[in-house]
Amino acid sequence: MFIRRRRAQMLAGLIAAALAAANITLAQTKATSTEADQQGLSLTVYNSNTALVRDIRTLRLPAGNLELQFTDVASQIRPETVRIVSLTAPKQLSVLEQDYRYDLLSPARLLQYYVGKQVTLVRQATENNSTKEVTIKATLLSDNGGQVWQVGNEIITGMFPGMFPYQYIFPALPPGLYSKPTLVWLLENKNAGEQKLEADYMTGSVNWNADYVLTLPAEDAVAGLNSWVTVSNSSGVDFRNIRLQLVAGQVHQAVQAPRPVGFGGAMAMEAKTAAPGISEEGLSEYHLYTIERPVTLPNNSSKQIAFVRAGGIKVQKTYEITGQQYYFYSLYMGGEPAKQPVEAHLKFRNSENNSLGVPLPAGTVRVYQADSNGRMQFVGEDRIPHTPKDEDLNLNIGNAFDVTADRKQTDFQNLGRDAYESAFQITIRNHKKTAITVDVNEPVTGTWTVLQSNYKYEKTSAFSIRFEVPVEADGQSVLNYRVRVHR
Repeated sequence: MFIRRRRAQMLAGLIAAALAAANITLAQTKATSTEADQQGLSLTVYNSNTALVRDIRTLRLPAGNLELQFTDVASQIRPETVRIVSLTAPKQLSVLEQDYRYDLLSPARLLQYYVGKQVTLVRQATENNSTKEVTIKATLLSDNGGQVWQVGNEIITGMFPGMFPYQYIFPALPPGLYSKPTLVWLLENKNAGEQKLEADYMTGSVNWNADYVLTLPAEDAVAGLNSWVTVSNSSGVDFRNIRLQLVAGQVHQAVQAPRPVGFGGAMAMEAKTAAPGISEEGLSEYHLYTIERPVTLPNNSSKQIAFVRAGGIKVQKTYEITGQQYYFYSLYMGGEPAKQPVEAHLKFRNSENNSLGVPLPAGTVRVYQADSNGRMQFVGEDRIPHTPKDEDLNLNIGNAFDVTADRKQTDFQNLGRDAYESAFQITIRNHKKTAITVDVNEPVTGTWTVLQSNYKYEKTSAFSIRFEVPVEADGQSVLNYRVRVHR
């Protein structure tokens, strides 16, 4: 009995010692990877202020369980998106745990950690017209809205003359504080040796958008188009010598708890050209653009990259008046005439026949036109949506100065049972030296019928009418129409 008990005690002791040794080994087996280990870094940026980071690093890993600290990652990282895999031996490396450590080292965090502990305070003291440093051992009792110290038997708070320290000396760096955001993995590695690891994650605060410059000669004949993509990085980390890709399109994501550009000689070109070193391909329901040269994107910076260039684009200028739905259900302005803005629009087709025919990402189009001396002047801007090839673009560049309009309701009847009848008179005056056509777009809800019109019209949708009104140079045209609507 005694022998069996003794053997059991020895076995328990051996097991305890082995477990303790394993824990010590686990605690001591750590590896750290910095940007110096990077073998490749790529960034795929989306229009939704989001980017996919792909970070490939080479480092030596010991066999067994180890803690890998992976530094130089974006501070705006979404930890739930992190993935790490060995490209060298995928089946030999397993992830047991992963953490994102963002409790960063700072004077405030050091003080918080040392509440209740002793710190050395350093102050300046003047004695015999000379200044010397005096050190004081003090215990930090509180750092809540101000510091409370205990020096000997005295409690000190506030900035007492000659007493408030200009320097703190801490005995050690607290565990768990990091100088920069760090990914930490607990890994199980079957074989020691050098491995190439790929870490992927999504980060916020990286975005891109397109900017376009449309240049017109004085006579509005044909236009040139220069475009740039602007990539901005506020993710908290520098991206150096990266492979940069841009995704155009609205990628759906689950809900998570404008810059001016220059213009050049686009009108001198005769066809579209892609900027050197940019390729385009389809990706699912989106378009992917790849910059075929290394790009550096420091934190808190923006970079502009030349994009599509084209010339010889046929552009049509139109004028539009747009009404409101409520005009047809009530008395408008008491029957008195009211000024109506007349918008100037530029329209063109994104087709190969029109020197384009390329997918155009959403962005701002700024329009410049040559004056009588050939100098380019800014004449307006508008945003365009993501536009595939063979689609039309319509730019509202502002209200026309020399084209004016008045709207007057000449009749209104409430017919009962949600039926109404209205008559309108729209007077358009053209003070230009050339004849124009003005499109009058009227949004009408419910069931409607045009009873009378002195100009031709078109039903452009279930709830809209468009009247085309030609106006002579230095002339005037009057549109009269009557419509009946049922709500």
